[in-house]
Amino acid sequence: MKRAGLRYRTVCFDLDGTLVDTAAEIAEATNRSLEDHGLARRSVAQISAHIGLGTRELLRSVLAQIATEQPGRLASIGFDRVMMSLERHYGETAGTLAAAYAGTGEALEQLRRARISLACVTNKELRYARRVLSVTRLADFFGLVIGGDSLPQKKPHASVLRHVVEKLQGQIRETGHVGDSRIDVMAARNAGVAAWAVPYGYNGGVPIVSANPDRIFPTVLDLAAYVTRQ
Repeated sequence: MKRAGLRYRTVCFDLDGTLVDTAAEIAEATNRSLEDHGLARRSVAQISAHIGLGTRELLRSVLAQIATEQPGRLASIGFDRVMMSLERHYGETAGTLAAAYAGTGEALEQLRRARISLACVTNKELRYARRVLSVTRLADFFGLVIGGDSLPQKKPHASVLRHVVEKLQGQIRETGHVGDSRIDVMAARNAGVAAWAVPYGYNGGVPIVSANPDRIFPTVLDLAAYVTRQ
């Protein structure tokens, strides 16, 4: 039974850059893939700027940037070949360098005790998302985990968060989604749920305030405090 009197009864969390810092392991897998095909490694900051739409889109963006900087450099390198390398390398690095942000476990425990239904909704492929959640000991908090390959569409499509609300037997007006990027703000707005954000994370290096979320919480602990006192 859910706790009576709360305004929000369902909360969805993005994963990368919101609950867990995964930039280092994603960058390492990407750099190993570039090296496999004779391309130079890039900084963590350069790669993390492309986190948010899943590994395939991340690689596509990284290669597009390389093509702009070094015209003709990719002429003999097919995207699919590099993507195969990335799938192999991220299979090796996923969860090895991931670290939950400070206070994340405590915040999720507070929400669970308040009987808030929790979901993790990421564009990362589900198999990688589950591994990261398991390694960081966050998996047991979530009644539902959705990856970028779980549904026909992914964030920011409206159907993703609406699917979560339906599966958790919630209500749109009683649901909030929190993330670190404009993609998450758009996903929430498209689905009609509260659009929340945290100011750390990735978002292409652009301050999240530019995406105009409904609320920005300094930490997920602040979000938990807000939800449990509404």
